[in-house]
This record gives sequence, structure tokens and C-alpha cells, in this order.
Amino acid sequence: MRLVNPFKKSYSNKELILFRFLKKINVFEQLSFEQLSHFIPFMHLRIYKANEVVFFRGDPSHALYLLIKGEIALTLDIKDHFEHLGFLPADKSFGDNALVPDAKRIYNAVVSSEAAHIYVIPQINIFEIFEHYPKIKAKVLESYLKQQDEYMNRLFTAYKNNLGFFELGHVYGKLI
Repeated sequence: MRLVNPFKKSYSNKELILFRFLKKINVFEQLSFEQLSHFIPFMHLRIYKANEVVFFRGDPSHALYLLIKGEIALTLDIKDHFEHLGFLPADKSFGDNALVPDAKRIYNAVVSSEAAHIYVIPQINIFEIFEHYPKIKAKVLESYLKQQDEYMNRLFTAYKNNLGFFELGHVYGKLI
């Protein structure tokens, strides 16, 4: 016989669907359903059209974006042309540097599919949750740092494989 805890929170089907979606996103993967429930009131669904800009490089990082459906092209503008960085498929986040206070966007994000369904979570709400729930903050930032470490490893691998196409010392700036 299975015992049921009468005090355990139960969730609606809609909430459970959102939780399963959020668990696919790297920065949320370590969170419990209860912890994820704090983000739901701040998740705003926005539908973008083909070629619509989500944000430009240099814009303030005021929101985290969670791609439900569609595809996003990530580009970097260099002088008069755009260098393609890659396509972001569904079930991914982007604009993750919204987890860092006073950060600016480091790439452009443009809808490359017919449409994109994106949850937008304002930075101010994320920081509010972090302030009230330090365990959530610790888990999200740990996942974010892990993701950044993977990016750095890929950057160094690409640098080595391309025989140092730029001066890597510029990445670190002045250390002293």
C-alpha cells in the first residue's frame, strides 16, 4: 500500500508540463518542482515572427529567454557583416547572462524559423527569487557556471584546432 502525504503540494497539469519543460533547461535542471514553481508567475509567453530580433549585442541583459518552439539564430556583428555562431533549437535557454547583474548581451538573437514561442523571465523577478531563496540561487548559478565552463572548454578547443587565429591573451585582459 502506498502512503500519501496529505500535506504535499499537488500541481495542475499545466504546472507539471511547465516543470518538465523547465527541467530540460540547463540552468533549471537541478531545481525541484517546488523550487521551479517560484518562476512560473514570472514566465511571460511571447510569440516572435520570422526574422524578428529578440535582442542585439550590447543591449542590457534584462531577461532570460526559454525557447519552447522554433529556432533562434545567434550572430555576432563584426563591422558591416554578421558572423553566424549557430542555431538554437527548442528546449534551450539563451540570454543566460541575465543571471549576472549589469551584464550586456554579447551576441545578437534573431528568430530564424517561421515563428518562435519563447518564455521571457524578467531579470528583476529572477533576482527577487534569488534574494528570497538562496538555495535556488546557488543551484541556478552552479548550473550556469557549469554551462560557462563547457563554453570555455569549447572555445579553447576551437582555438587550438585553428592554430591560434587570434591572440588568446585578449580574452583575459590585464590580469594584474
